[in-house]
Amino acid sequence: MSGPAPLALCGPSGAGKSTLLKKMLEAYKQYFGFSVSHTTRQPRPGEEDGKAYHFVTKESMQGAIDQGEFIEHAVFAGNMYGTSKAAVEAVRSKGLICILDIDVQGVKSIKKTDLKSNYVFVKPPGLEVLEERLKYRGTETEESLAKRLEAAKQDLEYGETPGNFDIVIVNDNLEAAYSILDEYLHKVYTDLPTATSHAGDSA
Repeated sequence: MSGPAPLALCGPSGAGKSTLLKKMLEAYKQYFGFSVSHTTRQPRPGEEDGKAYHFVTKESMQGAIDQGEFIEHAVFAGNMYGTSKAAVEAVRSKGLICILDIDVQGVKSIKKTDLKSNYVFVKPPGLEVLEERLKYRGTETEESLAKRLEAAKQDLEYGETPGNFDIVIVNDNLEAAYSILDEYLHKVYTDLPTATSHAGDSA
């Protein structure tokens, strides 16, 4: 594969990773491309196939995995998730920085490949805050909430271990967290314009 090093964003569900990602794309959308993951779970209200995820059957996804078509894949709450080689290559072939929105299992898998990524871990200030954020969504059952919190504990243990990520961002305050992310992006992707040059884009 050729092109800029991908940006792997990781963090437990509810850490605010998606919100940071949205702000990043609003500022630098022409420099990044989103790697659309595959999943066997059912679409949630408002999710479009090919945009939120590639929604596929377990049979077709397992077949593609067996053929070596995925960089990483994992199972969570009985559903399969994964990033295909084609999805990453489609972005990088355009000269764009490929965003990999993945979990800890995905990070571990990608580190075993020759894909040289930049790794960012987004964490909440505490598990109590994370639980409140997940409850506020209104999309979790008691069972799924318990599973997500247990997974979050394991994610935090891996994410907070020195050397596993290039940077760990505590998302306690969105603007402060984004400022740290923005500074890191300019450090590793030197072609990105400064934020001031984008000040008029949103007007």
